[in-house]
Amino acid sequence: MAKREREISSSSSSSFASLREYGRALGETHRRIVRRAGSVTTTYEEMSRVRARSGPDMARTLRWPDLVGFGLGGMVGAGVFVATGRAARLYAGPAVVVSYAIAGLCALLSAFCYTEFAVDMPVAGGAFSYLRVTFGEFAAFLTGANLIMEYVFSNAAVARSFTAYLGTAIGVDTPEKWRVTVSFLPKGFNQIDLLAVGVILLITICICYSTKESSVLNMVLTTIHIAFILFIIVMGFWRGEWRNLTHPADPSKDAGGFMPYGIGGVLNGAAMVYVSYIGYDAVSTMAEEVSEPTRDIPVGVSGSVALVTVLYCLMALSMSMLVPYDAIDVESPFSGAFKGSDGWGWVSNVIGAGASFGILTSLLVSMLGQARYLCVIGRSNVVPAWLAKVHPSTATPVNASAFLGLFTAAIALFTDLDILLDLVSIGTLFVFYMVANAVVYRRYVAAGTGSDANRSWPTAAFLLSFSLAALAFTLLWHCTPTGIAKAALLAVCAAAALSLLTAFRFLVPQARKPEFWGVPMMPWIPAVSIFLNVFLLGSLDGPSYVRFGLFSAAAVLVYVLYSVHASHDAEENGDLLMKVGDSEARIVAGAGDGASKV
Repeated sequence: MAKREREISSSSSSSFASLREYGRALGETHRRIVRRAGSVTTTYEEMSRVRARSGPDMARTLRWPDLVGFGLGGMVGAGVFVATGRAARLYAGPAVVVSYAIAGLCALLSAFCYTEFAVDMPVAGGAFSYLRVTFGEFAAFLTGANLIMEYVFSNAAVARSFTAYLGTAIGVDTPEKWRVTVSFLPKGFNQIDLLAVGVILLITICICYSTKESSVLNMVLTTIHIAFILFIIVMGFWRGEWRNLTHPADPSKDAGGFMPYGIGGVLNGAAMVYVSYIGYDAVSTMAEEVSEPTRDIPVGVSGSVALVTVLYCLMALSMSMLVPYDAIDVESPFSGAFKGSDGWGWVSNVIGAGASFGILTSLLVSMLGQARYLCVIGRSNVVPAWLAKVHPSTATPVNASAFLGLFTAAIALFTDLDILLDLVSIGTLFVFYMVANAVVYRRYVAAGTGSDANRSWPTAAFLLSFSLAALAFTLLWHCTPTGIAKAALLAVCAAAALSLLTAFRFLVPQARKPEFWGVPMMPWIPAVSIFLNVFLLGSLDGPSYVRFGLFSAAAVLVYVLYSVHASHDAEENGDLLMKVGDSEARIVAGAGDGASKV
């Protein structure tokens, strides 16, 4: 056994031992992709062997109030202060409150799908782990890589926007005063923001130190932020007028009524404001640190989405009462409502302060989540395994947190990223879509059992057909002119989707039942989530898809040139079944002489 272990150790990472070995590995790329891309793990492996590669366990110190706090902190960021005005002015009018309710329902349906996985498999990997046990290594890597890149770029944008919102709070033109312009750098990369870098590094130190202390800090910041939100709501109802919900400022140019753009405008508004809900998925990455997952995770995830929906609807209603929809300042709707008001200009400063706290909480939760995603990706050996290490003293993924913190800070230092909906998280919406598909597939196909292979094809065919029906509906909605023909075609697509769903529900039996908590009304709820996420994806702009395509292409290139070979080597050497950090490098399974299994 000892000889076998030495042989395994000496051959470790053989694909990268020399240029000759790497060339040989590239020659075998096709065979290795066929072998590894669709390889799945089981819930047991994710909970035991895979988690063991991080060394010490993460501390289970979080309860449902912590998760609700993380959910509130992750969602109620700066996005709502921008998205509300744009959606009301350009799409929904005063009915933006209905847009928020629809978007909240969509978020809640996605949260149900996340919750089933998180309760059954409370590990830190979130969507990466859920897709890995369902669709295999490549699908998990592609979605995880896009999600991490979206986190990094969005966090850099949020950190830079902190400088601007802080200036609004204290009455200083911070982009002019606190950013250093470097003339020889190209435009868009020539304003150095040291304050943004400082904020990112301080939060990185905090999340490296302790998750529980990070939760306490998040609770404090979120409480202050919610107090500002309630202040805005109260001021809106106090200073606002109900007539503004139906009367525009200029009736000669703009339509009146509660829904001046019709139901179509309300749905388009829902697609725009959905960005304000992105952030609850980070809560699922805390599952490995929750003391009682079966109770705390459902309450934490769903409860935070429900609370945020109520707050957003009240904020949208108060703003619509303050200003007629056609007079809303699209760039800063809430603070703009008070700037021209006699004796009430100070309220805009208060709103700037509230947005600053919201940015800090959003940044804290996002950075916690992204580090845990990368930690679990490291456990799979498709990125360097040192990123999976958990520090024995802090019980946090220090390496992943520090790496991503420095990476985000470097981007925030130079790059002029804008949070104003140009960085809508298309990668995150794609992951929501994938998780909804995965929860259906996992219920109806028992992964890893050949006897259930006959269930995989009808399930996969249903998911593909249903997505195509949703895509056809979305394209018709956005690309065809309004009229009877459009309504008829939309009705045909909706009827086709409903027929597919009904046939699948009655013809294909479920292969497994959740042991603790499951999505109710299967497969109706995840199917509606799939449909809505496809519709929301279809509402994003062209640059978002260009960025998504570039990220995906880069991720595929990394997988082909590095990840599949590292994963293949780990499988060949027994590292996929080896406990990382074990001083004896004990093989727990797969050894030639029948080593014991955990």
